[in-house]
Amino acid sequence: MIINSENIALGIQTRLLKNFISLVRSSDEQGMLKATLQKTVDLAVEITGAEAGSLFLLDNAGVVSDCIMIRETPSRKDRAQLIGSILDKGLAGWVVKHREVGLVRDTRHDTRWLDLPDQPYSVRSAIVTPILKGKSLFGILSLVHSLPDQFTDDTASLLNATADHIAIVLENAKLYDTLNEAFHQLERAKELIERYSNTLTAELEKGRYMQRTFLPDHIPDIPGWKIEACFYPAKQVSGDFYDIFPIDAEHLGIIIADVCDKGVSAALFMGIFRSLIHAYLEGDQSNKSRTPNPFNHPDEYIALPDKARGALAFLNHYIQKHHGREGIFATLFFGILDTSNGRLDFINGGHEPLMIVSRDRRFRDLRPTGPAIGISSKAIFRLQADRLDPGETLIGFTDGITDACADDGVRFGRAGILAAIERGGGTDAKLMQSIIDDVFDHLLGSDLTDDIAMIAIERLAKARNIVR
Repeated sequence: MIINSENIALGIQTRLLKNFISLVRSSDEQGMLKATLQKTVDLAVEITGAEAGSLFLLDNAGVVSDCIMIRETPSRKDRAQLIGSILDKGLAGWVVKHREVGLVRDTRHDTRWLDLPDQPYSVRSAIVTPILKGKSLFGILSLVHSLPDQFTDDTASLLNATADHIAIVLENAKLYDTLNEAFHQLERAKELIERYSNTLTAELEKGRYMQRTFLPDHIPDIPGWKIEACFYPAKQVSGDFYDIFPIDAEHLGIIIADVCDKGVSAALFMGIFRSLIHAYLEGDQSNKSRTPNPFNHPDEYIALPDKARGALAFLNHYIQKHHGREGIFATLFFGILDTSNGRLDFINGGHEPLMIVSRDRRFRDLRPTGPAIGISSKAIFRLQADRLDPGETLIGFTDGITDACADDGVRFGRAGILAAIERGGGTDAKLMQSIIDDVFDHLLGSDLTDDIAMIAIERLAKARNIVR
């Protein structure tokens, strides 16, 4: 047996590997390590003539991580105490200390053997083999028999030669179990993420629906005017918004704004901004006397432009007082259009300059008249006026238009808008669509990185007024 021990060891490794591959191919992938431990014990019992065996695997700290035991215990506590006794005081403890095969020909005459209380089997001979991985103790294989002198030096040589091969198979089984458990944890995590994602998506869809309710559900139809608008959120919810609403029979309120940030928080503040403006415009004007009004304006201005100044003062004061620490602000254009004569009174709070475009493609900018809303409690927003003549169109947009860029990093910019104006003519429908088409062409299939809101208000020429 000594002469053939290496060949026998190789044969054992081959059988263990075949068992391992068979387990891998089986439908039950759970407990690969435990099954391999049992197969290893069974094979060791077979080749040595033992009656029973135990196999312990140790981690880097020397603590038992997995095992197959001859004696089963009713509780985890009893099991832990039993393992501790075996590895501390018995023959296995001697092997742990000396890192060599421990052979007991007769347990009655070898002090290394430890008789355990209430042991359900009789042991007269035993052999314990260390399974090493490099210089580290990877496991301990214990074999027993009820008769003395059942294990010899040849048995020790065989197990010594076999230990390295056993270590290779057990290490692979342990690695497989670890990877398999990690895979199942990943699958479980994936399921949880998918459930969370589906829930989040449903909530975002609700938010998207709610946000849509803040946008006008219809565009006013006013004789002598043609009004268009579009909205493209970069995400499911957005901080950009527009509003076009009648104030009275001859005046139209116009808002286009961009709340800093994107996504859910921007959408929430968008709702606050819009609601506060409407609440002020629709509320009791006695509130105006309690609202900060740091504006320089001529006394002859009519009441409606004063309302615009008061609304933005109220909004700026509220945001500064209640959300100043959060750094929330918005660029906002608020105009009041007299639809009878085309006069446009407006405040531009740090927003992209709106453009009034004539039919011959000339344009003029409506530049900022004050800072963004929420920047400073002492901000001054000056009121200015312009007029839309027949055939002219007011174009307003958020910076999702000018900042649009493909992977090459080139912005669409105002140059892109001017090129679209030159190409699209001066009517609102064609002009707005021309700009939008050019933006998406510029993106070259890339996703929007910022929200887009856009309005176009055309004062129709007199000949077209008659048609309407």
